[in-house]
Amino acid sequence: MKHRTFFWFILPTLSAMILFIALPIVSVFVQSLFVAHEQVQVVSESCGPFGCTETTSVDLEATQKLREEQPLGRFNGLNTYFNRSHLAIADIGEAWANSDSMGAFWNEVYNLPFYNALSFTLTYTFIVTPLVLMLGLAIAVGVNTLPGALKGLAIFISLLPFLVTPLVGSLILFWMVDGDGVIGATIQNIFNDPSLSLKASTPLMWTMLMVYGVWHTLPFSFITFYAGLQTVPEDTLEAAKIDGASKWQSLILVTVPHLMPLVSFVTLMLIMDNFRVFEPIVSFSADAHARSLSWIIFNDLRESGNPLYASAGATSLLTIILVVILMMPVLVRTWRDFTRKSL
Repeated sequence: MKHRTFFWFILPTLSAMILFIALPIVSVFVQSLFVAHEQVQVVSESCGPFGCTETTSVDLEATQKLREEQPLGRFNGLNTYFNRSHLAIADIGEAWANSDSMGAFWNEVYNLPFYNALSFTLTYTFIVTPLVLMLGLAIAVGVNTLPGALKGLAIFISLLPFLVTPLVGSLILFWMVDGDGVIGATIQNIFNDPSLSLKASTPLMWTMLMVYGVWHTLPFSFITFYAGLQTVPEDTLEAAKIDGASKWQSLILVTVPHLMPLVSFVTLMLIMDNFRVFEPIVSFSADAHARSLSWIIFNDLRESGNPLYASAGATSLLTIILVVILMMPVLVRTWRDFTRKSL
């Protein structure tokens, strides 16, 4: 395709990306450099028969005028990114200087809000993503080998978790692991402990959130790989079989290399989806045990008139940067494959 033709072909999509993605990101970055104005306070003294007392009140007119003159707020620069709620550079330096061991240092870092949320978000992403990839491929291969009469039913059952709204699906699992739920009551009976609760333990809560993540996103991986399996050349599989390759060797040496572009695509989608984990944390009321970066943004903005818009903006920008960093290996591999094929 000629460059001129390609430009006009891509122009509508490029315009939409600039309008709805690039410009909002720039706007969020600009707003994150400012913080809300402090209220203008006036100290007045009132005297009476028993002496004088000072009272402090808010000058509403002066405060409103200040906000009208500087609607973005007071310029704070990059200080929001380095304060205790985000990268916490000063707190990390202090923890490093005062900690007696690496364990104590990491405990101090883990207690910082941003790094606490980052630790769960990364753990969730690095556990759920490979599990969904491997299980999705395994289920796709299994369904592909079923007789034709059973394939339709197997595909329908496999897609059921994907058809359930994330909030509803996480609520269903939350009720099931409750003390009165099927899973919760069964575990209490097995260990003969009526007070045992999965929701009272941080490791068990993390595990439950990841189980839900695998259950909910597995159909996407499965249906994508299943569609890809229909394009595997039959003659190549027959040639591998004639050469003495087992089913496992054919899968590893023929099918998986053929599906690598799909593997890259599914990996990118899963990284972006898992890194913004939010719904199950809210549904499980798990913020006492697990907080994600998306949950921090939501927590900063959920109250009307909250002055932490700059904080939420900074967290949003840092989240975008981290997602790009995580996606870079897959993007680099995809680009190398594309350039190799184009040569």
